[in-house]
Amino acid sequence: MEGLPGQRHVYSHAGKTVYEWDQSLSEVNIYVEVPQGVRAKQLTVSIKPQHLSVGIKDLPAYLDKELGGLVRVSESLWTLEDGVLHIQLAKAQADTTWASAIAGHELRADQQQEDQKRLLLERFQQEHPGFDFSSAEFSGGEVPDPRTFLRDQS
Repeated sequence: MEGLPGQRHVYSHAGKTVYEWDQSLSEVNIYVEVPQGVRAKQLTVSIKPQHLSVGIKDLPAYLDKELGGLVRVSESLWTLEDGVLHIQLAKAQADTTWASAIAGHELRADQQQEDQKRLLLERFQQEHPGFDFSSAEFSGGEVPDPRTFLRDQS
């Protein structure tokens, strides 16, 4: 999968981190710390176009929620490494900026805007690999949509 993920966002409940997530133009990554000693074969992970379920076999699901966007299930996967479950979700519509990995856990407006800026710069970098956009900034109010900005609409 292409693109570099951005800064991880943390979703916490009652002072405890439930999961972390980030996104690139083409994917959303979710990171869940699993209890010590849990092996991959003990996990149950179900990825559907709009739903994610994560748990340990024979126990109630730890996470059983609607996703923040649509995914291509056949191109999504998960791995367990060093006690962290990494779920890599392929966005059904690349270039879409997700407001949250899990529906109902939306980022603040300023965080959403920062993600949108970063994804737009990532798209520019892919389309113009010879240019350095590392110090580029956007001015003005609203950040353009990475899916449509400066693209031929015909």
